[in-house]
Amino acid sequence: MTEIHEGQRVAVLADSQNLYHSAQSVYSRNVDYSKMLEKAVMGRQLTRAIAYVIRADSPDEESFFEALRDIGFETKIKEIKTFGDGSKKADWDVGISLDAVTLADHVDTLILCTGDADFSRLCSHLRHEGVRVEVVAFEESAAADLKAAADSFIDMSKREDTFLL
Repeated sequence: MTEIHEGQRVAVLADSQNLYHSAQSVYSRNVDYSKMLEKAVMGRQLTRAIAYVIRADSPDEESFFEALRDIGFETKIKEIKTFGDGSKKADWDVGISLDAVTLADHVDTLILCTGDADFSRLCSHLRHEGVRVEVVAFEESAAADLKAAADSFIDMSKREDTFLL
């Protein structure tokens, strides 16, 4: 597996819904995306940073999307779907996975900012392809399978003053 070095090409994929709900449920705070990106990249060569977000018609979401772009994230936006029974669904699991597999040929390391267990198999696949996989998430909401499947895990909970607003 690729070790960490200055010239290493990295991509950061941030599952904003997962991060938001984790930070809110555990700390009632929001994620500092600027610090998260800085700490994830660790001085390496950032190839691409993508934040996957959901448009839910919240009052401050457009300013949040703009702030992400100002930090350096490309935003991919999905509309929330409301079903006939009133239930709502919106997730980016397939989109994140497809982007990760597509980016694998262009980076040395892929950094997943999520605690979602659904990405465990993706981590295994990427590592098999020779890509280093790092996970950045909150310990309290990060799946054990995901952490085990990655090359490294950065626990945002250990430095909440850094990673939270």
